[in-house]
Amino acid sequence: MMRTSAFTAATAGAVIVLSAITAPAALAEPSPVGCEKEYFCVFERPGQTGHLMVKAKGNWTGSIDGQSIFNNGTTHPNADHVQVTYTYRGNTYEKCVHNNPGPGEYKMDFTEGVTFKKATWRGECGPDE
Repeated sequence: MMRTSAFTAATAGAVIVLSAITAPAALAEPSPVGCEKEYFCVFERPGQTGHLMVKAKGNWTGSIDGQSIFNNGTTHPNADHVQVTYTYRGNTYEKCVHNNPGPGEYKMDFTEGVTFKKATWRGECGPDE
């Protein structure tokens, strides 16, 4: 597993994460096509478009290429954020993603070549995760 500081440095150098979007705490964003409330989803293309590659209501492990994610989980103590593990150019990274509508990142776009390996439901993300 990689520490947060290493993730941050790698992200800055490799520009793995292309964008992160947050919304005001009171306004939930509409669900992306196929990714209903209570699910974490991986999409083929940026902007939660293309084929829905992963739709997980519980923890997921596998190996799937994709370019965007969306945490559409519902508020639940210790189980509404998702720890995402992915690889890019032979390196492994982790990122904690808040649930829609945040606060914090609940959807992200990635550069081509990212392979998602694991999504684990967990509690609150730390400030640097």
